[in-house]
Amino acid sequence: MYGLCAMVLSKEEVFRKGRKMKRTVVICVVIFVSVCGCQRRADDSTEGGSSWTALFNGRDLTGWRASETEGCFSVRDGAIVVQGGRSHLFYAGPVQNADFKDFEFAAKVKTTAGSNSGIYFHTEYQETGWPKKGYESQVNISHSDSQKSGGLYDAAKVNPAPAQDDQWYTHEIIVRGKHVVVKIDDKTVVDYTEAEDVNFPGWPGRRLSSGTFALQGHDPKSIVYFKDIKVRPLN
Repeated sequence: MYGLCAMVLSKEEVFRKGRKMKRTVVICVVIFVSVCGCQRRADDSTEGGSSWTALFNGRDLTGWRASETEGCFSVRDGAIVVQGGRSHLFYAGPVQNADFKDFEFAAKVKTTAGSNSGIYFHTEYQETGWPKKGYESQVNISHSDSQKSGGLYDAAKVNPAPAQDDQWYTHEIIVRGKHVVVKIDDKTVVDYTEAEDVNFPGWPGRRLSSGTFALQGHDPKSIVYFKDIKVRPLN
């Protein structure tokens, strides 16, 4: 009799433990799915924002408009190659009608020794000269100019260079209102808030407003590559 009772109790105990284990498994699965869902939503968008949209198709310069020096921009192996002299390649495609105010911008960049370039934002097409409207985020690892990659030209200087020549790095620009953050390979190198009375002598258009993006051809000796160019507009 004692043995039979013990056997019955052990079966009941096993049953209770089995139910407890099932509940634990269910809870773990629910937590896992919830976490993954939150992470996926965080990866796909940001608060008040939308999904990433490519600005460069990796094949040709459709949606872009070059100024000044003919042949400065070409496409090779899925990247925009900048080589040939002073010129600027303005985004003129359909995304946001090429007019961005608050956004997250990202591109992969590779410089060569002694090269200089830049990424303009809140700018507009200009036939000749350095763009007068908007800010330039510098692209420069080893050029003699002391303002290095990631810096906002004349507004927020970066030195030393945060990356290396001949290696791809990620260049991000995030604009919300009067606040600009620039990241190189996920590391913040600029955290800039524009003053109400901002004034850059000789550059009255250098202020946060809205506009398009532009890639810079700086000089005949500079060779720089851009790829995976994308934007995420923020409401």
